Amino acid sequence: GAGGGVAMADGDGLMSVDYEVHGKVQGVFFRKYTQGEAKRLGLVGWVQNTSHGTVQGQIQGPAARVRELQEWLKKIGSPQSRISRAEFSNEKKIEALEHKEFQIVK
Repeated sequence: GAGGGVAMADGDGLMSVDYEVHGKVQGVFFRKYTQGEAKRLGLVGWVQNTSHGTVQGQIQGPAARVRELQEWLKKIGSPQSRISRAEFSNEKKIEALEHKEFQIVK
């Protein structure tokens, strides 16, 4: 969609953002589905379970695609997951990708 203004103009640049997803997100293949969605969108980064029951990681890629995965993490997730909220931090523009692929970290 065409949305005028500066925000759309730099939608092609690369960006990096950290995320943490809260809710019923462990034991429901959340990491596997996140990896699959990231690969489908052509993004790199990582995802892991935390000791306090959340899933966290980092996403890097074209800004517009990163936004798509952010929406997915907020609203969709894996089929059996129940997302209460997704938090994003350390959002920044980057010159080059810092990861080669999207990995599940143990």
